[in-house]
Amino acid sequence: MTTTAITTLDQLLAYAHVLEQEAVERYQELAEQMQVHHQPQLAELFQTMARVEGQHVDRVEALADGRTLPRLAPWDYRWADLESPERVPIGAEQYGMQPRQALELVLAGEERAQAFFAAVAASCPDPVARTLAAELAEEEQQHAALLQDWLRRYPSATEDAPDLDEPRAQD
Repeated sequence: MTTTAITTLDQLLAYAHVLEQEAVERYQELAEQMQVHHQPQLAELFQTMARVEGQHVDRVEALADGRTLPRLAPWDYRWADLESPERVPIGAEQYGMQPRQALELVLAGEERAQAFFAAVAASCPDPVARTLAAELAEEEQQHAALLQDWLRRYPSATEDAPDLDEPRAQD
């Protein structure tokens, strides 16, 4: 299934639920990583974003209440890439990742999620699903705009930035 093959509200809700849950996990992981790397403001932003994405999970669950959603195994989801749009690509996170790099990763995820929902809104034959997909696309666009504002606070990543947590051999 590609985004153009989502034809029902139930299918959209199943996809949206997984996508939003993965966004919560991603933001929680990055919040922890930024805390370890002495970036408390960015850690707080990512914690806030995890809570916002959690509210999206709650909304999708409320919309799905009483419905029988398709049960798909992880490999049955047909995303444009191997993973859901909000996932950070495997190998993209790294030890010592600078704040700007983390922001760029989550911004790209929000943009992919926005494009996913916009594609569903443009192609789904179910008018209720189209309307919900458009709303979800708008929410993802708002997240992207917030992250773009935060990007302006951080200079471009450099290769020679000091590692404040440089590993040391135990004495």
